[in-house]
Amino acid sequence: MRVSVVIVSWNALDLLKSFLPSVCASTYRDLEIVLADNASTDASADWVRSHHPQVRVATFDRNHGYCGGNNRGAKAASGDILIFLNNDVRVEAGWIEPLAARFRSDPRIGILQPKIRSVRHPDHFEYAGAAGGYLDRYGYPFCKGRVFDQVEADHGQYDTAGPVFWASGAAFAIRRGVFEEAGGFDEDFEFHMEEIDLCWRAQRLGHDVWTEPASVVYHLGGGSLPMASPRKAYYNFRNNLAMLVKNLPANRLLPVWMMRSMLDELAMTRSLAKGDVRTFAAIWKAAVEALFAIPKHARKRLPAHRVVREPALAPFSVVWQHFARKRRTFTELPTFAP
Repeated sequence: MRVSVVIVSWNALDLLKSFLPSVCASTYRDLEIVLADNASTDASADWVRSHHPQVRVATFDRNHGYCGGNNRGAKAASGDILIFLNNDVRVEAGWIEPLAARFRSDPRIGILQPKIRSVRHPDHFEYAGAAGGYLDRYGYPFCKGRVFDQVEADHGQYDTAGPVFWASGAAFAIRRGVFEEAGGFDEDFEFHMEEIDLCWRAQRLGHDVWTEPASVVYHLGGGSLPMASPRKAYYNFRNNLAMLVKNLPANRLLPVWMMRSMLDELAMTRSLAKGDVRTFAAIWKAAVEALFAIPKHARKRLPAHRVVREPALAPFSVVWQHFARKRRTFTELPTFAP
């Protein structure tokens, strides 16, 4: 089983110098590493060719972002398994072997995520994915190991492999056939939520998404957009609404959209109360753009004859559980079967 690790990068030479050597030290035998260079001007491609000649470099005409860069990187790759890895991820030498073994064990598994810890705090999970993600009944994401901004220490509490709703784009492993069948990453998303959208489509096509905690990677995070960035809030809110339009069953879309509108208004009010006018404006802009983009995203919905199953969302509001009931960790949330 050939594995291709695809790393999208744009003007991030310092990150490549820090993190690429660990990827090149991976012990998996049938491995290809592809740098998908989004027209960097900092000599990233030249440095990689010089210092890591085993890495295949694919250079593009312009910055296509995370989604476009990975889609083009996938075309340049030859593996049966594609692993989309952020350029600020450090890996353990044997991180690929458990992923490959899990794929071999069950052909129904189409997507896998390793356990993601923090580079800055290695004994803690990292925000972007932790030990695997879920969506609540209104489309808000949360993770084993991270609920909103509350990130847990890793004590082995989520070390059982099993199904989740979504895998993090920081370290995202997918069968090539599933990637192509689902249409790859939606380039209209640009940044954020694109991996959840892809996981949702893959599940509707009949493929499972799992987490494999025997594989461990370490993510720096915030390389593209800082955590507190209003632009990050804009993409998260806009793309989350787009994802609902694309994937929710038709009979649930209107009631969920109405509730989401109210919850997003609460988020705007909270931003104003904190004096964060820029985030308020970003969420407002996201809501307006998402509303006008409904026809475009509705046209991307899978035809009914292609839908194999409707994956289950968590049957509660994580917003209510976290902010009203003060439940800070995944284990404090109501139990549910993914």
